[in-house]
Amino acid sequence: MGSFTADASRALPGPDWLAERRSAAAERLADLAWPTTEEEIWRYSRVDELDLDRFRPVPAEQLGVPGDEPAPGGGPVAAEAGERAGLVVVRNGRVVHHSLDDELVAKGVQVCGLATCERDEIDGLLGVCSDASPDAFTVLHDAFLAGGAVVKVPAGVVVDKPIVVLHWSQGDGLASFPHTLVVAGETAEVTVFDRFGSADGHHADGAPVGHLVDAVVELILDDGAHVRYVSVQEHGPHTWQIALQRAHVGRDATLRSSAVALGGYYARLRSESRLDGDGGESDLTAVYFGDGHQMLDFRTLQDHDAPNTRSDLLFKGAVEDTAQSVYSGLIRIRPEAQKSVAFQTNRNLVLTEGADARSVPNLEIEADDVKCSHASTVGPVDDDQLYYLESRGIEPDDAERLIVLGFFEDVFARLPVPSLGGPLRRSVHEKVGHLHGR
Repeated sequence: MGSFTADASRALPGPDWLAERRSAAAERLADLAWPTTEEEIWRYSRVDELDLDRFRPVPAEQLGVPGDEPAPGGGPVAAEAGERAGLVVVRNGRVVHHSLDDELVAKGVQVCGLATCERDEIDGLLGVCSDASPDAFTVLHDAFLAGGAVVKVPAGVVVDKPIVVLHWSQGDGLASFPHTLVVAGETAEVTVFDRFGSADGHHADGAPVGHLVDAVVELILDDGAHVRYVSVQEHGPHTWQIALQRAHVGRDATLRSSAVALGGYYARLRSESRLDGDGGESDLTAVYFGDGHQMLDFRTLQDHDAPNTRSDLLFKGAVEDTAQSVYSGLIRIRPEAQKSVAFQTNRNLVLTEGADARSVPNLEIEADDVKCSHASTVGPVDDDQLYYLESRGIEPDDAERLIVLGFFEDVFARLPVPSLGGPLRRSVHEKVGHLHGR
């Protein structure tokens, strides 16, 4: 494990309760079996290329500290979300700035740094989701968790504007462990926009140096709560990301979650929703676009554990150059989940000969009164659509760009933060432009 030792874990700052949690996880590291591509859940991944000895935890002196925010107000990245109710800025896993509208503070809404929150405010909440779906990387995350963002909305409170969380990781050869915990009380409503970015550089000899981002997002929805959540990752080209996003959804609660993946050398997101209460719903969408030698890897779980629950998943991706994408999804209907409805759809465009996309949908049904379906496609841009546009005087490169943008449009239309649609369309436009040298 190289630099990821119990001593390194103990050297991190933070309150005693967090240090105890880290220590317990660090003790488990020596006995962990690290994943390989021989395991089905890691099949088609690049995990065999990941050498943890290349990385070391962010030293305590390089962790963010309150007031250490380079762009007060979040800068243009935060501005893309439009009006907001609150802002949290996280650097290398620790909160350096947080703010919230005074009116919401008076109603009991909280945004804070995980390492500085009062313990009783998050006791019994931190780890509810990640502990329910552990793997080697969630244990590593817990062993080096230096902080993170907490958003907590009391029962009955409605937050009309998004709360924006900006996670920034930097430092060649370093590993950071971002964490977001969102808790919505009974009938509460909130929108959270998580944005992940990282910088990486080169050695003096020009060889690339990467960054490791081991992230966890926990979404806890009490009965009747409504949460809209969107994550955007735009990591540097040599960054490795291994991330878990997991939601627990209560009775009559609804989750609307969107993921956008554009960056990284290898970026893996395990997106899971557990429907625990009668009438709970989750709507999961994603947009991903890989170019160069990127690999974007998604593993999803729609887990129905109560009757009358509903889940809908739509993931759409495109790859060009020698980029790769992987989608592997499972709908699980447990015996208690009678009269549940679940849909899963994955569509992929392969824009060049050297690119590759794989799609593996799965069903696991243990109830007999349910409605489920899954569908997946992998293929190039439709020749008939190209011909139609070109026959009306549109240049071939522009025609392909229009088709790709149209391919993603139904996902953009379902974004929980509508103002992000424009910036994300521009990002996709630039990716396709790169293919044609524009």
